[in-house]
Amino acid sequence: MTESGKPILYSYFRSSCSWRVRIALALKGIDHETITINLIKDGGQQFSKEFQALNPMKQVPVLKIDGITIGQSLAIIEYLEETRPTPRLLPQDPKKKASVRMISDLIASGIQPLQNLSILEQVGQENQLTWAQNVVTSGFTDYSRGLPTALERILQSTAGQYCVGDEVSMADLCLVPQVANAERFKVDLTAYPTISRINKTLLSLEAFQVSHPCRQPDTPAELRA
Repeated sequence: MTESGKPILYSYFRSSCSWRVRIALALKGIDHETITINLIKDGGQQFSKEFQALNPMKQVPVLKIDGITIGQSLAIIEYLEETRPTPRLLPQDPKKKASVRMISDLIASGIQPLQNLSILEQVGQENQLTWAQNVVTSGFTDYSRGLPTALERILQSTAGQYCVGDEVSMADLCLVPQVANAERFKVDLTAYPTISRINKTLLSLEAFQVSHPCRQPDTPAELRA
């Protein structure tokens, strides 16, 4: 916490995990300060001794709040949900809550980590685009049969206006950054009408706009909105 008592978010403009938390903070109206951690500059500022003291995993986001330090975006969002429950990001209904967590985990554990910076560096520059495209599309689609049996099909059964029904949830906070990653890696989204429709609806909301990577303190000039 700063002297003013504000929470501090350690973030990188392009980090989809950081974006999830930025959306949650915006939706819940939590005033905070941002410290940017450039994952590329100086060999990666996440590897500094100072940042490793905050998060031994050397990853963003990290949130310092209420006298504690939390890493991992879904853990941060769930803490915010439990301490600042308005507006609600996890439904009260246990079945809907299970759907929100299932979709969130599918994206946060099953798709996103396989196309983050540390993995892409290991794949090698010449293979990065193909690798990332394959990871995203295999999460969105059942490759073996060419059917949308993963995220697209799940959303076909859970979605209303948003991922689960008609209230914004943690699942939506995971979806929008992942679609942005898909677009950045030039994935053709025409095969995923449900994903595309929900994403478009969410991007019209103020919290998703102010938290967008094109509007962050560390956004390069050429990528600014």
